[in-house]
Amino acid sequence: MTQNGNLKRRVRARAAKTGESYTAALHNIRQQPDRPALRSLRLAVAQTSLFDDPRDVSALRASGAEMRRLMRDAHQAGSRLLHFPEGTTCWPGKRIMSETGPRSIEPSDWTRFQWDVLSEELEETRRLAGALKLWIVFGSVHRLTSPHRPHNSLYVVSDRGELVTRYDERLLSNTKISFMYSPGRNPVTFEVDGVRIGCALGMEVHYPEIFVEYETLGVDCVLFSTAGSPSGAPAFAAEALGHAASNSYWISFSTLAPQSPGAPSGIASPDGQWAVQCPMDGQPAIAVAEIQTNPEGLARSWRRQVRNNLYAPHQIEGDLRSDERSLF
Repeated sequence: MTQNGNLKRRVRARAAKTGESYTAALHNIRQQPDRPALRSLRLAVAQTSLFDDPRDVSALRASGAEMRRLMRDAHQAGSRLLHFPEGTTCWPGKRIMSETGPRSIEPSDWTRFQWDVLSEELEETRRLAGALKLWIVFGSVHRLTSPHRPHNSLYVVSDRGELVTRYDERLLSNTKISFMYSPGRNPVTFEVDGVRIGCALGMEVHYPEIFVEYETLGVDCVLFSTAGSPSGAPAFAAEALGHAASNSYWISFSTLAPQSPGAPSGIASPDGQWAVQCPMDGQPAIAVAEIQTNPEGLARSWRRQVRNNLYAPHQIEGDLRSDERSLF
């Protein structure tokens, strides 16, 4: 009934616009090429425990075990992709890493990181993704060649257990750029079941240009991973909702569990509302939503026209009543 009603409305609208008879309008609509396909993806978003000491082997092991437990939960819920927060494997504390710390914050000493243990956990997690046929996107430190500082990154692992790409945080905080990480350079997109996805990380939610760039790249969803203090979480979540609404696409907001009392992980719909959120209890958890593309949505196409100098030909020059600003 709904599809039939929509068809009738389209026929009547065309007939009114063109002057065609109802029968002619119906015939012409049925002769139109197929519309873009509606695509959907069952997406899970996680909030995880804080592990901030990369010297602690047991903590790195616990982090990996927690990730894999949540992956199994997402698989049981029928998810195709599970999105994790910044620093899922470990979010190194700036004072823990400071070469003169913890009393002062100085350049990080990355030789303290138990890299071999991290590699073992990443490998086990990658294999499980393939076994579960589950895409995963998670935050981790990505080591570079010495003496270069590492990237703060998101790894993208496919449902075949393959590392397909990596996003490196580009717009770093003052502490990160001064003492800890090397910035990334490029946006990253990938596709799952025909849904185009972009990545953002850390404090990049503060920068609208990151999200506008992904809109121009045609993404259907941005996965934003973050970590930080609970006091800052509500502002980050509010900005994520704003970017979803202003760009008319989905945003998955994934943060660490300790932030959840202020703003839990969640999935924002293109209308700037939460479709689903994790509990606000400070515990590791996932939340699941079915996200859908909207190829016929008018808001996004209109904004693209607006950003392409739509109004320039209509602007008035040389009219005193327009130019003079001291007149009623």
